[in-house]
Order: sequence, then C-alpha cells, then structure tokens
Amino acid sequence: MNLTGICRRTVILSVVLMVGLVTVPGCADLSQSSPQQQATSSAASHSEAVTTLNKLEVKGRAPKTGYSRDQFGNGWETKQGCETRNVILRRDLTDVVENDECQVVSGTLHDPYTGKTIKFHRGVGTSLAVQIDHVVALSDAWQKGAQQLSSEQREALANDPLELLAVDGPTNERKSDGDAATWLPPNKSFRCQYVARQVAVKGKYHLWVTSAEKAAIAQVLTSCPDQTLPTS
Repeated sequence: MNLTGICRRTVILSVVLMVGLVTVPGCADLSQSSPQQQATSSAASHSEAVTTLNKLEVKGRAPKTGYSRDQFGNGWETKQGCETRNVILRRDLTDVVENDECQVVSGTLHDPYTGKTIKFHRGVGTSLAVQIDHVVALSDAWQKGAQQLSSEQREALANDPLELLAVDGPTNERKSDGDAATWLPPNKSFRCQYVARQVAVKGKYHLWVTSAEKAAIAQVLTSCPDQTLPTS
C-alpha cells in the first residue's frame, strides 16, 4: 500500500476509535507546500529589504502643517568645499568633468528612473535635465516622523547619499512628493532597488510608512525576494 493509503486509514481509524489522531511519518508532508514554494518562502523570510520593511512602524500621515524645505537645512550642505549636489553627480554620472570649484560641469547619466542616457552639461537651461532626487520626498518624510527629528538630523537626512539619486529632471518633477503607493519609477527593472532604498532611509531615520505604502513596497519586493538594502 502506498503512503497516501496509509494516511487515509490512519484518519478513519482515529475517527472510529475517537482517540487522538495517530501520526504516521510522512503524512503531514502531503498537505504542505511544494519544495519550490518552500524555497521561495525561505528566501523571502531572509530578504534584508522585507525584514526591514516589516520593522517599520505603520501609521497614517501626520499633517503637513509647518513643512518647508528650510526645515531640512538651507539648501545643499557644503563639506570640504564640495556641495552635496556635486558629490552625487560625481558618484552617479560617468565621464565626469569637474572644474576647480568642485563643480561637475559635464558627464553622462544612465538614468535609473527611465533607463534613458542623458548628457549633462552645467549651465542655465541645461542643468535641470539632471536633478538630485530625495528618494524619500522631504515633505513625505515630514509627515511620517521627520517632524520629531532635530534640525541637525533633518539636515543630515536631506544630504545623506543614501537618500539621494541623480535622475532625469522631468521624471523627478512628475514624482513630486509621492510615496511608493502613488509613484514608482517608469523603469520597472529599477523598482526593487528604488523601494529598497526608501526602506533603508526610513529605517535609518526612524520614519514610518502608511499601510498603503507598505503594501505597495511589499508587492514590488515579491519579484525580488533576495533584495538587499543599499548602504550609500
């Protein structure tokens, strides 16, 4: 008799005798998920991005009252003579040319949000083709915990390389202050990295997510169960 037959006789015997179910080794395995499903579940449970997402507090948005860009410092920070914007341009562009004032004057961006290649040239009317995006929009951060940070912590957030990406300017403007529930990059192949960066920022600065935002991020991460978190 095969294993399935043994399991069926075990159940019938337990009902007739009205005693506890007698367990035959191997019976429980017939109703469990397949090895492929188990492997997927195991990978997801060990995903750094998913694990961190599940540690974030889930709450509604706080009022936007009192928000202004100045709450996160007066523009870009300058360290050792280099403005944060130029630091990120130097990191994210290729074929970078700089001047003596630590300014990136030209380079090439392989835009993560659209997949386009953009030639960057510093100047009036051209610089805005490439913008530096706060991956967690500052007004979104303000409504999800940043009000409770000190001014120094908010300025650190606004200038943190973890929070910043050089991207296509018009696409960044369309994003505005949306979170993952309302906006994701058109370039679908970058979405896993994008939401993982948002999770990393929110975890680092103890910001929360809304239930809709968490669901949207979790949905994206189902396609990349091994997604790690960026560090810079």
